[in-house]
Amino acid sequence: MAAPPLSDNKQKMARGELYHAFTPELIAERARCKAALLAYNASIGVASRRETVRLWRELVADTTPLPPALHDAVADEAQFDEEPLVEGPVYMDYGTQVKLGNGVFINAYSTWIDTCTITVGARTLFGPHVSLYSGTHPLDPEIRNGTKGPETGKEIHIGEDCWIGGNVIILPGVTVGRGATVGAGSVVTKDVPPFHVVAGNPARIIRKIKTNMDPEQSMQDGDKDMLDAE
Repeated sequence: MAAPPLSDNKQKMARGELYHAFTPELIAERARCKAALLAYNASIGVASRRETVRLWRELVADTTPLPPALHDAVADEAQFDEEPLVEGPVYMDYGTQVKLGNGVFINAYSTWIDTCTITVGARTLFGPHVSLYSGTHPLDPEIRNGTKGPETGKEIHIGEDCWIGGNVIILPGVTVGRGATVGAGSVVTKDVPPFHVVAGNPARIIRKIKTNMDPEQSMQDGDKDMLDAE
C-alpha cells in the first residue's frame, strides 16, 4: 500500500521551510514516536537481537521485513550483524527522518531532533550523549512566537567510517565527511571535510588523517611510486 501524500505543512518541514510543529498531525506523530521509544528503550539488554531490530525498525518506520527466524539462537542473531546497534536510552522527535547505515554503533543517551532528515553512514561510531539538532527557530522573537510560531530545519549528514566522540553536538545543515573524527565535547557548526579531525566549540580542524582509505592520499602515494620508479 502506498504511503499517503504528505500534508502541505509536512512538506514544508521536510524541505526545511517554515512550518508549524504544534498541529494535531505532528503532535500525533511525536506521540507515536514517544510510544515506540518507550518500547525500544525498554528492550535494550533484555530482548533478543531480533526483537530489538524489529522495534528499531518500527521506531524509524523502516518497513523492510525481517529474515525468517532460525531455530538456533546464535545463528538467528548472526543474521543481524550488519544492522545498526543503538544503545538505549535514545531520544527522538519523530524517528521517521533518522537513517542509519550498516554497522553503525550509537552509544547511550543520543538525542535526535529529526525535523529534517538525519543520515549516518555505514560503520560510523558515536560516543555517549551525542546530540543532533536538525531543527531550529527564527531569530526574530516576534516571528518565533513560542509554540504558536513557525519552526524550520536543515538536514544533517554524517559520512561513512566516522567517529563522533561523546557529548558532541551537531547543528542544523552540517555534513561530516567520510572518515572524519569529531573530538569529544565539540559543537559542530560547519561542514567537516573527509578524513580530518575537528574539535572544540565551535569545532575547528586539528589535522588531516593519514589513511589508505583517503582517495587523495592514494593518488599522492601513486604519484610518489611513479617518481621513485623513474
